[in-house]
Amino acid sequence: MSKGLVHIYTGDGKGKTTAALGLALRAAGQGFKVIIIQFLKGDDDCGEHIFASRYHPFEIVQLTRGNCFIMPEDELREDVEKTMSIALEAINNRDYQMVILDEVFVAINRGLLEIDRVIELIVNKPDSLELVLTGRGAIQEIREMADYVTEMQMIKHPYTKGTRARKGIEH
Repeated sequence: MSKGLVHIYTGDGKGKTTAALGLALRAAGQGFKVIIIQFLKGDDDCGEHIFASRYHPFEIVQLTRGNCFIMPEDELREDVEKTMSIALEAINNRDYQMVILDEVFVAINRGLLEIDRVIELIVNKPDSLELVLTGRGAIQEIREMADYVTEMQMIKHPYTKGTRARKGIEH
């Protein structure tokens, strides 16, 4: 692959992380070295973690543990900062052909990560790197920089009727 592009999966519908994981599987199947770096995810027993630890198609990095909606901001900010450092190292070392920053827009929108840092990351990414960004509320300036932008729209979801997240489907 000569030119790596920038992908965004955003919106209020289900499927942003799922789409990124599908792309990771496709890339890994073609021999790409892939890393998924998760911002503000606390569920380390979700299906993708179990699958990755069993079959090793790609690496998943997730520092946040527990419910990030009730964690103290200082603790979250520290996790986000460390996660961003890992992302920058993965990109700058050029060890990977695909880097996925899962839920990065949530970190930005919660004020835990500066928009300019993500913009700088995109501008300075290696030409051959495929970069994927996910999360609700993708910033317009970053959308304009991307090559692919997909917005997941919630039309209907069982959550609205009280159905809890189901193992193997939502996590």
